[in-house]
Amino acid sequence: MRSKADAPVDTMGCTELYSGKATAVEKRFQILISLLMSSQTKDEVNAGAMKRLNEHFKSFSAEDAATANESLLSELITPVGFHKTKSKNIVKVGAICRDQYGGDIPDTIENLVKLPGIGPKMGYLALSCAWGKNDGIGVDVHVHRICQRLCFTKKPKDPEATRAQLESWLPKDKWQEINKLLVGFGQQICSAKAPQCSNCLNNAICPKNFSGEKNSPKK
Repeated sequence: MRSKADAPVDTMGCTELYSGKATAVEKRFQILISLLMSSQTKDEVNAGAMKRLNEHFKSFSAEDAATANESLLSELITPVGFHKTKSKNIVKVGAICRDQYGGDIPDTIENLVKLPGIGPKMGYLALSCAWGKNDGIGVDVHVHRICQRLCFTKKPKDPEATRAQLESWLPKDKWQEINKLLVGFGQQICSAKAPQCSNCLNNAICPKNFSGEKNSPKK
C-alpha cells in the first residue's frame, strides 16, 4: 500500500522541505523548523510555509530566524496552525542555535527538546532526518492511532508511551522507516475519521476493520 510512495508525507514531509541552495548546516536547521511548524498542520500547508521562508530569506538560517521580525514570520508562515506562537518560537530557536551551536542544531534528544516548541516526536525525527541518528521513533498522531488499531501497542496513554512500547519490540533497524510508513498509511488509508477499511490489504487481520468486511489477505 505504500510501495508507490505517493502520500503527502513522501513529497511534502519535513525531510523534503529544505532549500536546494542550503548548506549542510542550513539544511539541518530548515528540517528542524519544518518540524516545529508541522504540529496540527497539514503537509501541504507546511510545505508552502517553508517555501515562502526559503524564498524570502534566500535559504532560511539560524541567523535569519534569530534576527527576523515576528510579525513578518507570522505572515510568511500563515496559515500554519498557531502561526503566531510558532513565529515566536522560531525566533527563539534561531537565537539558541546561533549562539550555542554555531548556527547548527543540537545533535542529542536532550538538547533538542529544550528548544521552544520542540517535543520528543520532533526531536527524534530531527535526529533521524537531519543527523542520520537512529536514537528513537518519532510518534505523531498517525503512528499513535494506527499502532493502537493494529494492536502494535497496548492502550498507551500518550505518544511517548506508544514510542516506548514500539521500541520494546520493533527491531531497531526499522525505527527510522516506521514513521513515514505509518504516516503515509494514515493519510491515504487508515485515517482518523473515515478509514478506508474495504480498500485496506490488512482488513482480514486488522482487529478493528470498521467496514465489517473480511477480504482475504493479499500479497
